[in-house]
Amino acid sequence: MKINEAERLAGITKKNIRFYEEQGLLRPARSAGNGYREYSPADVERLRQIKLLRKLDLPVEEIRALLSAPEDLPRRLEEHLAELSRRQRDLARAQELCRRIGERERDLSSLDATQYLAEMQTLEEGGVRFVDVQKRDVGRKKRSAYLAALVMCVLMGEMLAMLLWGQSVDPLPLGLIALLLLGPIVVVCGVALALRQRLKEIEGGEEDAASQY
Repeated sequence: MKINEAERLAGITKKNIRFYEEQGLLRPARSAGNGYREYSPADVERLRQIKLLRKLDLPVEEIRALLSAPEDLPRRLEEHLAELSRRQRDLARAQELCRRIGERERDLSSLDATQYLAEMQTLEEGGVRFVDVQKRDVGRKKRSAYLAALVMCVLMGEMLAMLLWGQSVDPLPLGLIALLLLGPIVVVCGVALALRQRLKEIEGGEEDAASQY
């Protein structure tokens, strides 16, 4: 079966199916005629297993190791249960801190963030884990994407300028110059489309892309 059918049967998007293939969690056969992927019922069942484990928040790395040693399932789930319990305790501490801040502070302008950050640091030193804001630095990722697109557009702009200057010095046939100008224009359009897709991925939380079912 083709990927569209596997997507329908497993309830996983094509993007995630390809992601799991890239991660080595799935290796569908290739058609001898055209090289297209051919998904078997066993592949669909594997996708369902991956979906179940991911919805239980088991990391992709753990699933990969489990596929190499299926008999480790009870042990790995026991370890994951311990990790979930730890997160639950951390969440309880975060809830407690939120409650105290809400009871004490009535206005954001009077909120002493330094005091609470110091308290959070003390808790973290004791083993509590709060959200790592570095992983959610969307602004930085957006700036990097814009910068990369800008650099490419500047390079293409310089190429266009050189072509136009050359045309003014030593004119070429109009058909040839049009063909030469088309290349940079196509590249700029491609960069714009790639930038748009990249921004959508960043906004959607690319770190969680594989968990979107």
